[in-house]
Amino acid sequence: MEHWSADVVVVGGGATGVGVARDAAMRGLSVILLERADLGQGTSGRFHGLLHSGGRYVVSDPESARECAEENIVVGKIHASAVERTGGLFVVGPDDDPAYSDGFLKAAAETGVRAEEISVGAALAMEPRLNPRIKRAFAVDDASVDGWTMIWGAARSARAYGARIETYHEVVDVITREDHGRQRVVGVKARGLKSGQDVLIDCAFLVNASGAWAGQIARMAGVRSVEIVSGRGIMIAMNHRLVNHVINRCIYPADGDILVPDHTVCIIGTTDERADDPDHLDIPAHEVQQMMDAGEVLVPGFRKARAVHAWAGARPLIRDMSVEGSDTRHMSRGMSVINHGAMDDVAGIVTVAGGKLTTYRLMAKKTVDAVCEDIGIYRACSTDREAVPGSEDNKNYLITHRLKKNEDERLGTQTLCECELVTRRDLTHLMAQQPNASFDDLRRQLRIGMGPCQGGFCSARVAGVHSCEGRMDAGSASELLRTFLAHRWIGLWPIMMGEQVRETALDFWMLQGTLDIEDLPQAPSPLHAATPVSYSRADNNKGQAGADIQSHGVEKTGDGHAK
Repeated sequence: MEHWSADVVVVGGGATGVGVARDAAMRGLSVILLERADLGQGTSGRFHGLLHSGGRYVVSDPESARECAEENIVVGKIHASAVERTGGLFVVGPDDDPAYSDGFLKAAAETGVRAEEISVGAALAMEPRLNPRIKRAFAVDDASVDGWTMIWGAARSARAYGARIETYHEVVDVITREDHGRQRVVGVKARGLKSGQDVLIDCAFLVNASGAWAGQIARMAGVRSVEIVSGRGIMIAMNHRLVNHVINRCIYPADGDILVPDHTVCIIGTTDERADDPDHLDIPAHEVQQMMDAGEVLVPGFRKARAVHAWAGARPLIRDMSVEGSDTRHMSRGMSVINHGAMDDVAGIVTVAGGKLTTYRLMAKKTVDAVCEDIGIYRACSTDREAVPGSEDNKNYLITHRLKKNEDERLGTQTLCECELVTRRDLTHLMAQQPNASFDDLRRQLRIGMGPCQGGFCSARVAGVHSCEGRMDAGSASELLRTFLAHRWIGLWPIMMGEQVRETALDFWMLQGTLDIEDLPQAPSPLHAATPVSYSRADNNKGQAGADIQSHGVEKTGDGHAK
């Protein structure tokens, strides 16, 4: 067993956990972060790509609105390369209650959210596909954000300050010891899911930032008070940008009321239902139809556009006793930082949950403030002033950036993924930086296979590069290819309709019929720890292709997410 030590162990490699690791390291603490899968593979990677202006919450949750408005500016600066300043609109649909919009501007002013009413004509000039029957429109500072680019930027910053970021390490036990009549956390035991090695980590403090799984980690430490409710939401990516601004319905938050332009696609979201197990999130057919119908209200003809991928995420909500346990839509989105030394008589552990990806940095600040106060170290937070690596020039992302880069490099490298303009140089550079990363890990950072073809054309090329670069033999590269495709296809079954049926059939015929991937050289399945997602076979009408994929056990190992 390996033996490590740190001032602070952070459990959870989502936005908040990585933010805590960065903040603590910048304050001079030694930090080890543990994540059972890849960074951002849980809730932080399963959202609609929205960097909130705060407008969504000015009426329903003023405190969250205020926090979002402030952090929108901060995140846009320190993570400039991850944020596209699209701007946003709140529109009153033809059948929406006008009473909500009557108080929208007043509520926005009270919470510090910048909002301006514009004419319907101006809104339609900005977004010609918008429903021409809208009654009112308000301009806000919504933006889109690449969650993985943001998280990896924070992780690189944390590492630069000395933090250890250990992915594919699952916490199996929290070690406590009696200290002046109460228990105190003194260590963590973890298992390396790729290495197979157990690790014992001595620590002075444990930060439980495991999101929807926070209750499980808390119970390992003997804490029973943490009740996390998982609010399951589905999202659907369409095959191109139907809009170039974030479009919101100006109503009390509801299902399917946001359309977000994100890289080469746009995303409709989201539903909100309680999930019993965040590791198994269904995508029911009726909710897919609900999203398509909701999109039609915002953009007439939405149902005729091609849906390319569906996924589900679990919001980690602190149990709100003021509403029914199943009513996740009306539970507070506010952040909670719980010091269990004061609440549960278990010292040396704090749980952070709730909040939003937009407010991740603020959540991390408040968490590290609590840690420093507990251990008697008083150092100021500076995460709001220092840009992460890759964002030092303070230039926000533009969808044309990759096109310009590829034009500049067109004679020197091969384009592997035409949809997302990923080059061979991009891939080999990241492979060199992260030699133990799987095909699927690289996909999240480079967006391989996330465009309209969903990996049909680029996946075999990427597998070939893995083999040609000498990283693995043909059998191992083929196994990575099969696993990668399974993770792509698992998000296609719920949306098999219209033109997407043709595209999926084409991909399947190329990869199964022409390349015969099922009969390529075999190798052991790659070691990985993807968060499992299961779908209802009856709802998704899986045919023979689904049966072939199931033969590789993908229903139990796929992460089910893509954009």
